[in-house]
Amino acid sequence: MLSYANEAGSRRVSGVVLAGGKSRRMGGEPKALLPFGGRPLIRHIVETLESVLPGCLVVTNTPELYAFLDRPMVGDVFPEGGSLGGIYSGLLAAATPSALCVACDMPFVSPGFVRYLADRAGEADVVIPEVAGELQPLHAVYGQACLPAMERRLRANRLKVTGFFDDVRVLIVPAETAARFRDPALLFMNLNTPEDLARARALWPGT
Repeated sequence: MLSYANEAGSRRVSGVVLAGGKSRRMGGEPKALLPFGGRPLIRHIVETLESVLPGCLVVTNTPELYAFLDRPMVGDVFPEGGSLGGIYSGLLAAATPSALCVACDMPFVSPGFVRYLADRAGEADVVIPEVAGELQPLHAVYGQACLPAMERRLRANRLKVTGFFDDVRVLIVPAETAARFRDPALLFMNLNTPEDLARARALWPGT
């Protein structure tokens, strides 16, 4: 059953960066390696998560590309499982009861909002923002209790990330809460096209 966040809580949460996309609309270049401020985007995301959380791992089937991070990496347990498979793999490998999963193409991750989500992790199995009526499953916290429901979906090739939500406790963080930390249009921006990339770089601090 869906509910809305209203009380503070805390729980240990690992960071998980999902770096398994195909980048087709970006010309095939891994989005995680696109330079921002002279460094690969994924390094910024990992360091932002680690500024708040006790550790961070990367879900990727091409670990050689990310060896420079010197962080734990795990491959997809279900290689054709899409984003749901990536979340499942990261959560399964996490050393903590919950994992905050973030896509590798989100330049404007906010440390304050990461801390807020992590503090709410003990209140539900999924803690997920919502903006303009759209849930943000690639910037959300998932607890270990989600794994059985996720696995059932993956084995049935039912890959919609939110498809298992009816089987777990879900807490929705409304847009006005996210806006306390950063404009949601930036906070949840991801890079799908060269136009997205140009806009993000124009908004990057120091440019």
